[in-house]
Amino acid sequence: MGRSGMLVSEISYGNWITHGSQVEEDAADACVRAALDSGITTFDTADVYAGTRAESVLGRALKGERREGLEIFTKVFWPTGSGRNDRGLSRKHIMESINGSLQRLQTDYVDLYQAHRYDYATPLEETMVAFADIVHSGKAHYIGVSEWKASEIRAAHALATELKISLVSSQPQYSMLWRVIEAEVVPTCEELGLGQIVWSPMAQGVLSGKYLPGQPPPAGSRATDEKSGAGFIARWLDDDVLTRVQQLKPLAADAGLTMAQLAVAWVLQNPNVSSAIVGATRPEQVYDNVKASGVKLDADLMKAIDEIVEPVTERDPGKTQSPDERP
Repeated sequence: MGRSGMLVSEISYGNWITHGSQVEEDAADACVRAALDSGITTFDTADVYAGTRAESVLGRALKGERREGLEIFTKVFWPTGSGRNDRGLSRKHIMESINGSLQRLQTDYVDLYQAHRYDYATPLEETMVAFADIVHSGKAHYIGVSEWKASEIRAAHALATELKISLVSSQPQYSMLWRVIEAEVVPTCEELGLGQIVWSPMAQGVLSGKYLPGQPPPAGSRATDEKSGAGFIARWLDDDVLTRVQQLKPLAADAGLTMAQLAVAWVLQNPNVSSAIVGATRPEQVYDNVKASGVKLDADLMKAIDEIVEPVTERDPGKTQSPDERP
């Protein structure tokens, strides 16, 4: 993970919009079993996922596993209750949230505790001192951020160094279609020694190729299920985008990859990416996605992909955003 000594699996398993909401617990457990069977050791969640239920589901699914053989990540920022302090990155919320997360995950510590967004309502020094106290108390080994701008990462890294804790990661959205981190966040993280743990490498499933231009979304797909992130995928359900994604199919076939494997392998070609987070509602999706690990895409293939998707690719670094006010 970046320049830290912690090793992570190149594919990590995340339960953002699945566990506790989209799938029943037995299906979630089967997906976690598939991840473990496939060699995945890194599991990413957050207190806000499914209103804290996702952490609980993951904790039960991993119960009995050798804790030292896993890397468990969670996050803090978004509201987890109705109180005015049940949100943000204040010391009060961070200290209360880590205890809740550890209880739900059934563990004494997390390997990585991440700020889920930047909190403009709380001084950064307050946030970082709280994180430092959590690390020094043994409740977390490392600190990370999610969807922070390059300047915010740089400021946090300076404080982390002063406080003698390891800020090791950034968790941004990243895919062939969403490349906003490449201009500023990636160079900053390379300089400072942070690695990327990227989410949505398949652009909410659009890069799987199952969504066709001019046709309604397949029944039972994410785009038809409000509980599974229909609002997030809507941005990609444009006929121009979907037409270009279909043009990737022969490239994937020539490379001997499924569309999903091509999408995940693509983000892993970036040397600053430590791990790509995949989610699943069925074990076979996990088994398919992990085959992207270790795949090397040659320069000609990378160029061909760029030529197809460039007109619909988002690159504006200003799209890395946190709420202006505490939610």
